[in-house]
Amino acid sequence: MSKKAFLDYLELERNYSAHTVLAYSSDIDEFFQFTAVQYGVKEAVDVVYPFVRAYVVNLSEKSLTHRSINRKIASLKAYFKFLQKIGDVEISPLAKHKSLRIKKEIQIPFSQSEVNSVIQDLSEEKDFKSIRDFTIITLFYATGMRRSELINLKISDIDFATGTIKVLGKRNKERFIPLIDWLRDVLKKYLNIRSVCWHSVDLPFLLLTDKGDKLYETFVYRIINRYFSKASQKTKTSPHMLRHTFATHLLNNGADLNAVKELLGHSSLAATQVYTHSSISELGKVYKNAHPRNYKKQ
Repeated sequence: MSKKAFLDYLELERNYSAHTVLAYSSDIDEFFQFTAVQYGVKEAVDVVYPFVRAYVVNLSEKSLTHRSINRKIASLKAYFKFLQKIGDVEISPLAKHKSLRIKKEIQIPFSQSEVNSVIQDLSEEKDFKSIRDFTIITLFYATGMRRSELINLKISDIDFATGTIKVLGKRNKERFIPLIDWLRDVLKKYLNIRSVCWHSVDLPFLLLTDKGDKLYETFVYRIINRYFSKASQKTKTSPHMLRHTFATHLLNNGADLNAVKELLGHSSLAATQVYTHSSISELGKVYKNAHPRNYKKQ
């Protein structure tokens, strides 16, 4: 019962998405399956910190990354904190747990030439699939939205009159992203062919699969990976890399960090600062070329 109450709390009070709530549920179940087998413990009140430590070791032996382990333990931390709040446990067994260190990986975004290569290959196509794929890529690169946000976009979210797209972000937080002229043209072209191919389909969602259904995560991933794996040698060619590229290219061209934060839908500036490493590199080039005391600029 306490687990259901916790999941209801996440969904109804914290406004977490169904996908996130399911991940929390899975993490909790996995932990208690481990304690049941290893210690015969199935109730939260009987859990002690050595069980958690053994669980972390077990996950590590399964070759999970520190990031994945930390995410699972964060779910448990939230769960036991909730149980403590409602009085089911007196002290959380994870109260003093410290997250595993994560080696910071610098993600190199797609270059402008790589993005342009994909855009050029698709821009002249005239069939529904190609125009739909081009629209997906354009939306990611022109707005920086998340994959889940793109999947849930509705036709009614596009307002050509005001020149904005309404995006429903994490925890159902709305934000409005300006429609640049390039994106406006691409969307109009897509909507025209969508109405021709799927006029009989009564779906509110903007982007559709080849069968006229709502998009899903792996479908979107395959599209981005298909085109960018040809144009780029990078190992990561995911939708998130286009979001990363959007932010980095804006910062490289002088965009204000706070403005980029708002466009991305980040709740704090710290989350946006992860994208600044490439712009700092660009800034360094400008600095070295412009400073009068830099002897090597000659």
